[in-house]
Amino acid sequence: MFVLLLILIVVLFGLGFINPIWWVAAAVLLFGATRYGRDRGGGWIRGDRSDLGDYRDYQERRDRQDRRYSRQHRARWRREDRRDHERRG
Repeated sequence: MFVLLLILIVVLFGLGFINPIWWVAAAVLLFGATRYGRDRGGGWIRGDRSDLGDYRDYQERRDRQDRRYSRQHRARWRREDRRDHERRG
């Protein structure tokens, strides 16, 4: 798919020598490929790895929430474990 996109951009650029409107079409297509790309924000041509940064932020936020949740409920879990142990013994 990427190869076809590059070929289309080159062809449109070549046709621009006949009619300059094709240069505009090639520029718009190139901008769309670099700006919006395959996934949101992660384009075929962009190399800034912005999607990885977004995922790392998500992962860190999720880990912080997991730690907060475990601290908030640790006492309740201990009480439940104590009750379970007393019932068995």
